[in-house]
Amino acid sequence: MTLAYVALGSNLEQPDQQVRAALAALGHLPGSALLRHSSLYRTAPVGYADQPDFINAVAALDTQLSPADLLEALFAIEQRFGRQRSFRNAPRVLDLDLLYYDGVVSSDASLTLPHPRMRDRAFVMVPLAEIASGEILPGVGDVSALAAALSGQGIEKLDEAG
Repeated sequence: MTLAYVALGSNLEQPDQQVRAALAALGHLPGSALLRHSSLYRTAPVGYADQPDFINAVAALDTQLSPADLLEALFAIEQRFGRQRSFRNAPRVLDLDLLYYDGVVSSDASLTLPHPRMRDRAFVMVPLAEIASGEILPGVGDVSALAAALSGQGIEKLDEAG
């Protein structure tokens, strides 16, 4: 089995419920187990600002799926939830990003690992630090230190981790 981290986000159609339902869906991926997940966090949108705030979380999975197969499974969950990709940073029912896959460093047209912008985003690093405190991820760095450096981006914890 392989450790993978997945970011979840939603800002449409009761986003807190969308993220909770997506966490449950991650727990049912074939050959995978949901190990733990962060609390839910409210964050302002990035890029396109004229939209509702997001609800974000990060999940840790133990998976037998390859990175490409896991990404495909994440896209399938997004589709089941009604995700439409109208424009970059658009409002969305659900966004799932494969952040990290057990030290794999790769870049191709469909997948870059670790996620290339994760270290710059509080809505990723703060929830990740909650479930991976003290970890140093190859290609990313010290999770807790990166999260602390981004705390000024405006992120509000809503509930407790699971």
